[in-house]
Amino acid sequence: MPACIFCDIVRGERAAARVFEDEHLVSFLDHRPLFPGHMLLVPRSHLATMLDAANADLGALFAGARRAGRALEQGLGAQGFLVAVNNRVSQSVPHLHVHVVPRTRGDGLKGFFWPRRPYRDAAHLEEVRARLAAAAIEVG
Repeated sequence: MPACIFCDIVRGERAAARVFEDEHLVSFLDHRPLFPGHMLLVPRSHLATMLDAANADLGALFAGARRAGRALEQGLGAQGFLVAVNNRVSQSVPHLHVHVVPRTRGDGLKGFFWPRRPYRDAAHLEEVRARLAAAAIEVG
């Protein structure tokens, strides 16, 4: 397996501003934050994407995201927080990680980070819904 920056951080071989950790994950401040307090949470095990993780891994990771969100609100006075996961596209490090970003009203972050692409019409919406519903049954 090629070198993984996040695995190095988990093992303590690379410096990071750690915030909290437990038997499942390590959290640390993003070195290029959207806002001060922007945290990354990574599982201790190397998992490339969310699709590689077991449900228990995801449960632990999102429990950590909730803990990080509470810390942002209580520790920094954030009014809320954004939770984001990239899988492959825009995933700068191929190790599953969750971004937990502090938010305040008027902070300048525009909802999601990309333009909205509406459905052409009601028929297009229904076509997309039906295809996703069928695929969700298949992948169970």
